[in-house]
Amino acid sequence: MALDFTESISLLEQAKDEGLYEKLVTQIQKDFALANIDIDTFSPTIAFSELKTVLHEKIYRLILEKFTDYLNLLYVIDVPEKVFKEIRVTDVVEVAEQVTYLVLQRELQKVRLKAKYS
Repeated sequence: MALDFTESISLLEQAKDEGLYEKLVTQIQKDFALANIDIDTFSPTIAFSELKTVLHEKIYRLILEKFTDYLNLLYVIDVPEKVFKEIRVTDVVEVAEQVTYLVLQRELQKVRLKAKYS
């Protein structure tokens, strides 16, 4: 499961094309708050690369400094354990990159379902 920066950006562009980007940003902030993790409050119109960078840095810091909070965040966001176990452990930066993609993917899935059934 090799992921890179462009895959996360493509996912965010897809959310924008579907008209769900602002809701995605709001959902991310909501889930971080539910996990009791401080994340900078940012505008729902934040640039793709900036959002991805903020998430990547936050996840990286959580892995290194607050691992239990990191696990709690993954639980709150509901990242599937099966997918999480497929992450190739190389170095912390790459793991944080892959987890960022998984978080964005799951959050977009939540937003899509809410949009479809509301």
